[in-house]
Amino acid sequence: MSKLKVVTEKSVLFSLTNNSRIVGLLAQLEKSNSETTESDTARYVTSKILHLTQSQEKTRKEMTAKGSTGMEVLLSTLENTKDLQTTLNILCILLELVSADKKFGVKARITGALNITLTLVKQHLSNHRLVLPCLQLLRVYSANSVNSVSLGKSGVVELLFKIIGPFSKKNSGLMKVALDTLAALLKSKTNARRAVDRGYVQVLLTIYVDWHRHDNRHRNMLVRKGILQSLKSVTNIKLGRKAFIDANGMKILYNTSQECLAVRTLDPLVNTSSLIMRKCFPKNRLPLPTIKSSFNFQLPVVPVTGPVAQLYNLPPEVDDVVDESDDNDDIDLEAENEMENEDELDQNFKNDDIETDINKLKPQQVPGRAIEELKMYEHLFPELTDDFQDYDLISKEPKPFVFERKVCGPIVVPTACEEASGNPKKKGTVMKEKVTSKGEEGDKKSTFMDATKENAKDNDRTFLQQVGDQNRTITSACGLNSDIVKALDRIILQNIPDQTSLGSTAGVKKDCSLPLSVLTCTKACPHVVNCGNALFEGRTVHLGKLCCTGVETEDEEDTESSSSVEQPSVEVPDVPMLHDPDLYIEIVKNTKSVPEYSEVAYPDYFGHTPPPFKEPILERPYGVQRTKIAQDIERLIHQSDIIDRVVYDLDNPNYIIPEEGDILKYNSKFESGNLRKVIQIRKNEYDLILNSDINSNHYHQWFYFEVSGMRPGVAYRFNIINCEKSNSQFNYGMQPLMYSVREALNARPWWIRIGSDICYYKNHFSRSSVAAGGQKGKSYYTITFTITFPHKDDVCYFAYHYPYTYSTLQMHLQKLESTHNPQQIYFRRDVLCETLSGNSCPLVTITAMPESNCYEHICQFRNRPYVFLSARVHPGETNASWVMKGTLEYLTSNNPTAQSLRESYIFKIVPMLNPDGVINGNHRCSLSGEDLNRQWHSPNPDLHPTIYHAKGLLQYLAAVKRLPLVYCDYHGHSRKKNVFMYGCSIKETVWHTNDSASSCDVVEDTGYRTLPKILSHIAPAFCMSSCSFVVEKSKESTARVVVWREIGVQRSYTMESTLCGCDHGKYKGLQIGTRELEEMGAKFCVGLMRLKRLTSPLEYNHPSSLLDFENDLIESSCKVTSPTTYVLDEDEPRFLEEVDYSAESNDELDIELAENAGDYEPSAQEEILSDSELPRTCIH
Repeated sequence: MSKLKVVTEKSVLFSLTNNSRIVGLLAQLEKSNSETTESDTARYVTSKILHLTQSQEKTRKEMTAKGSTGMEVLLSTLENTKDLQTTLNILCILLELVSADKKFGVKARITGALNITLTLVKQHLSNHRLVLPCLQLLRVYSANSVNSVSLGKSGVVELLFKIIGPFSKKNSGLMKVALDTLAALLKSKTNARRAVDRGYVQVLLTIYVDWHRHDNRHRNMLVRKGILQSLKSVTNIKLGRKAFIDANGMKILYNTSQECLAVRTLDPLVNTSSLIMRKCFPKNRLPLPTIKSSFNFQLPVVPVTGPVAQLYNLPPEVDDVVDESDDNDDIDLEAENEMENEDELDQNFKNDDIETDINKLKPQQVPGRAIEELKMYEHLFPELTDDFQDYDLISKEPKPFVFERKVCGPIVVPTACEEASGNPKKKGTVMKEKVTSKGEEGDKKSTFMDATKENAKDNDRTFLQQVGDQNRTITSACGLNSDIVKALDRIILQNIPDQTSLGSTAGVKKDCSLPLSVLTCTKACPHVVNCGNALFEGRTVHLGKLCCTGVETEDEEDTESSSSVEQPSVEVPDVPMLHDPDLYIEIVKNTKSVPEYSEVAYPDYFGHTPPPFKEPILERPYGVQRTKIAQDIERLIHQSDIIDRVVYDLDNPNYIIPEEGDILKYNSKFESGNLRKVIQIRKNEYDLILNSDINSNHYHQWFYFEVSGMRPGVAYRFNIINCEKSNSQFNYGMQPLMYSVREALNARPWWIRIGSDICYYKNHFSRSSVAAGGQKGKSYYTITFTITFPHKDDVCYFAYHYPYTYSTLQMHLQKLESTHNPQQIYFRRDVLCETLSGNSCPLVTITAMPESNCYEHICQFRNRPYVFLSARVHPGETNASWVMKGTLEYLTSNNPTAQSLRESYIFKIVPMLNPDGVINGNHRCSLSGEDLNRQWHSPNPDLHPTIYHAKGLLQYLAAVKRLPLVYCDYHGHSRKKNVFMYGCSIKETVWHTNDSASSCDVVEDTGYRTLPKILSHIAPAFCMSSCSFVVEKSKESTARVVVWREIGVQRSYTMESTLCGCDHGKYKGLQIGTRELEEMGAKFCVGLMRLKRLTSPLEYNHPSSLLDFENDLIESSCKVTSPTTYVLDEDEPRFLEEVDYSAESNDELDIELAENAGDYEPSAQEEILSDSELPRTCIH
């Protein structure tokens, strides 16, 4: 006890001694200031204080604490002393105090330190030993914007240019500090304008060239970088950029940076030069007459407010493409406000979008529409009233589908179609489609099988003879070729008898021609052939630039090697082949598009099968972005090398297609196509411009177009120059997709990931305020990729993601309907409503047929809980349709688990909520020009009929007390990897606002987490750590939130599938394909089966670990900071992956995202669990 007392007393004594020592030293220093004695005392005292501040953090804090007179005493001594060493000591003390006080700059201004330091520099300009610490202090002071303006008015900028000069081996350290101080000062627009007015931009460039030439051993890289940092600061204003261009700065920095490329250690100079040049590159307007879509669709009702209303009310004389990038750049900011609490403001902004009002968060189940009005949906729920007296329910054995043809090649596409009714239907009203009778189904099946068998046996000679018999009027000038058409002649698909159905062709034999179409010549139109009776009523269906009847096969070695590729084992549902080219053409005839397309893209006609090889995420080459940017800058420096020739233009139907053989030909005039204009820049480089969504002036992301006329072995660069998102998975290993006709005709009919030197960056094309929602100074972004084609005169298609057209869906549904087992599967296809352009929106009901028509079985049938699924509300998210395809195929398969699933639930499915957008190549909107997933709160029956009636179905189920157990809307995600879910939770939303007290008060059933948990264990692509259950204000009108809040479905989800690939689990490091997407759709069904077991009354006691969601949140890497606050128009959070943008980006947002990227960590790979293991293990 006595020892403890002694130790305590010693500690107190030491503390008092230490405190009294610094106080005493300051008092001694203050006393020496008032005496005219020798300077030895002041020198001694300041050296002691310097020693204490350098060695003890407590001393530094004490001297900067509130109420301390330390700063005043030091500055008074600094102002009065004439002793050099004392001055240096005090300057070093002040530099030590900087780290102890975040508001040091403000205190320095208040206490007069700015003027004292500046005076010292002016008085001792030739004394480099004294000037160096003074400049270091000025650099610190300049970090505060008010200080920076004040110092600029005092002439610091001019003073620094007396220190900064040409190359010298002496005093390089002083030069570096002076340049750093100058760069900090020039961040003030006031100081930057002063520097421009005095011609300092030219001076900086001259100095930089001098240092670049003489610094042969690169020992002064920091000085050179300091000059570039000053240029970077001064070019933040319009005057600075103009002065830079006038001083030939683009060429100077371009040449010097190219000379630095050979030395890796000089990359910081190259990167900073690249940033400056990108910033100063003169902004150009997009070469378009208008940013509105090339296609015009008059709305039945024009909204009163919103972007569509603004678009319609825009005067015709207004130039909506005008460059306004610098109009708001030179606002006079003489009294620029300092931001003392930027970190706090940022944090508040991040959480601003999270809904914090618990009353608004609580679900409020209100029908919204009168029950009498909701009765209009009764006929879409016949399963609730049907007594099945007229059905044959005896046989319970599955009816096998015998598929006799060999699956050796091309066809496995994902779609289906329905026969369009000839009767006109009123838009926005619910339609009922007659269910195909069993007899008709049998006829269709037999016809299809007969065609399959016969076509498999036919050879080329037989087929050509049949075609010749049917088309006797074909001129002798047109023959059948064995190569791909070299010119732009279109090949017309004729009606072919069933016995020679193209749909039965599953592969291409080496010695056989492919029975595709007949080539017809015409002098009237050399590019589009019109032949006889059109497949469309009044229109002709063309198969864009196909081969005629065959193709020269590859070398024997290539064919053998291709066929010998080992097919990966895939979990495929027990369903027949769903692609039928003939059926697809019949459906396309009844598909209504705004441009009235008359061509069919070859991939959609012939189909897609997943390639038998893995496609890894592309590794990004070092420096690829700056290389591409340098090539763009060369356009300005070497303008004579630029061709600048339009080779494709939707806005000008009279444009002439160049006849030169070395120019690529383009086309996008087919369903879901999107390419507006193409400009040849260099011999093998093209700028591509995408079309806006109809009745909109933005949303440029989805592309799908055809290219022909290529030469093999030549690297072609494609630049899509009007993208709008600030970042993309193209920067993180995603590749565009290509489909080669020649490859397809050689039994390799698949979309493949392709392209090198891929990157995504801000370009020099400016977005007008009209296009940017009123914001000025915004730029477009470029997706660039390089393609080397393997074949000569091939026809290739490029797409953002695997295309899945509306006609494909209708074909898919029709095939499923005609091939399912009616004794085992209840499959009903209705029309929910008509879209704005008159296309039907399909509604599918799937469940198991009752065992018999006895009372007990009928009751069990009617009382099955509902699961409501929807997809493709955003046309550009084609992966959602592939997931839905997997779900539909699994639900109609003969898999025992699928049968159990059908016996457990009734599935109501709207597989495509936005048919018009899909058909017309939109990325996000419908023909109304609005994002349909923002209309669920108050959908307009005239403008948003699919949403209005889909919500009506859910409201009807709520009104009849048959609330769905699960609602899930399938989406695609462009800026994150893996598959994941967004759900809704009051408690987690409040928890993320850091209001722990409110969170504890909320009582909530955590069953909403069960399904995502299950999927994380059984679906290889699913990532639980990416899931979020936070409700945001910007999402209050989305399907997920409205179905949860208004309809009352607790398990209401958005399931997002990556467009890129996976970074965890079985598919880690691989780009996602249709096989994985379809598997996800099937796994979702399996997850519902396991959810049924977990939520059944006998097993309703969940493990406690399931309910402990806060532990999950802590373990998970999904830390929500209201990411969508920054991207309010999207269904996705901010980009959370890190990429090195230190040299390759000019985007402030990119830096911010990289800083937040540390929150994201992929979860560990999870094993697939058996049914027996799941309740015990999967819900940790």
